[in-house]
Amino acid sequence: MRNSSIADRDPCPYRIIEDIGGAFAFGAVGGGIWHLGKGAWQSPRGSRLTGAVGNCAARAPVMGGQFAVWGGLFACCDCSLSAIRQKEDPWNSILSGAATGGILAARAGPKAMASAA
Repeated sequence: MRNSSIADRDPCPYRIIEDIGGAFAFGAVGGGIWHLGKGAWQSPRGSRLTGAVGNCAARAPVMGGQFAVWGGLFACCDCSLSAIRQKEDPWNSILSGAATGGILAARAGPKAMASAA
């Protein structure tokens, strides 16, 4: 059994790319399942399968892209904080999550940024 820790992770440029890909895959699979069910639910009785597959094909890649943006921004903040602080500890992830929430809410204004962070 392997003992893993935070320090065993890949270096930052590779970590960002890996996190973006993993987040896209997670969002696309989860979004595919979600939108498959939603498409079947909203379709008329005779065409549930075609409606489900059509909704899944249209919306799952969009959700995957949204997850990829979130994952990439989180990884960039995490790598930036680890470079600034010269430490690899859980506080980097905690602060990266707060920074990511604030950055993604920036379009809604400073009040929304403060509540999202």
